[in-house]
Amino acid sequence: MNVGLIGLGKMGVGLGRNMIAHGHGVAAYDHDPAVREAAREYLSVVDTLPDTKQPGGAMIYWLMVPAGKPVDDVIEGLRDVLAPGDLVIDGGNSNYKDTLRRHQGLHERGIHFIDVGVSGGTDGALRGCCVMAGGEETDIAKVEELLRDIAVPDGYLHAGPVGSGHFLKMVHNGIEYGMMQSIAEGFDLLEKGPFSYDYAQVASVWSHGSVIRGWLMELLIAVFRNDAQLDDIQGIMHSSGEGKWSVETALEFQVAAPVITMSLLARYRSVDADPFAGKIVAALRNQFGGHAVVRKTDDH
Repeated sequence: MNVGLIGLGKMGVGLGRNMIAHGHGVAAYDHDPAVREAAREYLSVVDTLPDTKQPGGAMIYWLMVPAGKPVDDVIEGLRDVLAPGDLVIDGGNSNYKDTLRRHQGLHERGIHFIDVGVSGGTDGALRGCCVMAGGEETDIAKVEELLRDIAVPDGYLHAGPVGSGHFLKMVHNGIEYGMMQSIAEGFDLLEKGPFSYDYAQVASVWSHGSVIRGWLMELLIAVFRNDAQLDDIQGIMHSSGEGKWSVETALEFQVAAPVITMSLLARYRSVDADPFAGKIVAALRNQFGGHAVVRKTDDH
């Protein structure tokens, strides 16, 4: 199927290449000319947003842009080319309440809408990710082949109605906050304890057979092999919206979520300090998602 892919950042280019590898047509666009130029090596890039529309029947537009106003701006930018029967997929980390609002606005114009949570980092976007989709059965059926194609085996779920995909991804990211913070605090305890460890070896042995083995621990092996004491980065852990939304939602529904809450607060605290635990989380976020780290040489 033909897809208009909008947003060619860390995840967008990988997803576009993933789609092409599975035989789908992709007309890609980003509002930044430099980003468009860099993406031409891998994708068929168009120079205006309306040019993502391809000849033929109903179009599929996949949005991979930052949450909030950028999503609304893209939808508004497509206003003159969206036709009844077209399908818009928001693959970014949007707040599910915004998703419900956008769905209602598009539905009134005969435009279909699906929300898709995508997990797996930049490598997953390229080679196979975890896909959590929310939408009506008839709309999901139109693109289910595409959704399954970009996912790893058993990594696709039609979660429920519109909004459920982004809600599920929000909770996933809240859990991710807590997991990374727990790993970080453990290594911080090792750092301050009475013994000297090779942290790459520790991460390696914990990745083989231990209860806490997993992808995050595997990523730490590469982190410590590259910088044994993380001397090159500061322990500033930037926070994106999903952790905050998870905590706000927990309060809204009166759910006790102390681990997720404290992991969010630890990120806020890290801006004013330079903890070793913060270095761990910052390094892990860089490894799986390409998120920027604050290095010792950076100016503030």
